[in-house]
Amino acid sequence: MKIYLLVGLILFSGSVSAQTTMPLYPGTIPGAKDRPDQEQTTINSDSITIVSKISRPTITVYTPEKKANKHIAIIIFPGGGYWINALEHEGHAVGKYLSSKGIVAFVVKYRIPDTTFMTNPETAPLQDAQQAIGWVRAHSKKYKFKTNSVGVLGFSAGGHLAATASTHYMDNHSGYKNVRPDFSVLIYPVISFSDSIGHTGSRDALLGKNASPEKIRAYSNELKVDKNTPPAFLAHAKDDWVNYKNSVMYDEALKKNHVREHLLVFEKGGHGFGMINKSSDIQWPDELVKWLENEMR
Repeated sequence: MKIYLLVGLILFSGSVSAQTTMPLYPGTIPGAKDRPDQEQTTINSDSITIVSKISRPTITVYTPEKKANKHIAIIIFPGGGYWINALEHEGHAVGKYLSSKGIVAFVVKYRIPDTTFMTNPETAPLQDAQQAIGWVRAHSKKYKFKTNSVGVLGFSAGGHLAATASTHYMDNHSGYKNVRPDFSVLIYPVISFSDSIGHTGSRDALLGKNASPEKIRAYSNELKVDKNTPPAFLAHAKDDWVNYKNSVMYDEALKKNHVREHLLVFEKGGHGFGMINKSSDIQWPDELVKWLENEMR
């Protein structure tokens, strides 16, 4: 396990081409109930754009201004505790940055579990993630990346979703054959739903407040890692209220199974810093690009 203690700040720059947003499902959304759309977009007290009551998922494509020089695609899942999507600073800002580095990026606005809008709220986010992975691979020629270089990137509960996609791909809820990511990027992720280090808010939002011990274990992704789990890049701050041991335990499970991994542990930074940890001289996006250059040769 590689752990780096980092402090300070680095900014990024770059330009991207036009973006395109479309429905994640070309037709009927599986498991959807016939209800009016109630989606809401607001800006909270921290000036963060949040989207709630999502029942109609979308995917936004960011293609590099110049030819994609890394032949890599990354699908982004914003955080939000499975009750919102922090769609801007943990979604579109990341898509723009990755595109500026020659990576084709896809931002997914995934469904928020809610019995009002869907028949199986527990599986809806994973179904959206798997739909995105399959759809992205199916469009590799159009967007010019390799079908074996498709990764997932998630923040907080979006990190839990990315980790679930990386460990539950055999439980396929999509119409696509291959929904296993080729790598994952987990930024201050919720990994575990255990009482000891898990984030109970995300757990309750996804599984309900009376989830069985079996369900809790099934969605504690540190317990689901095996030798076929995709390589992972992780970043977490020690002072995060989502216990940084979530990342440490997932990283240790990868190492135990001889899966390639890279873990950054910041001394400070808290939770939800998105692209820039103002407490650090080194930023995870820059480190990620370096890691990808070695990992995806």
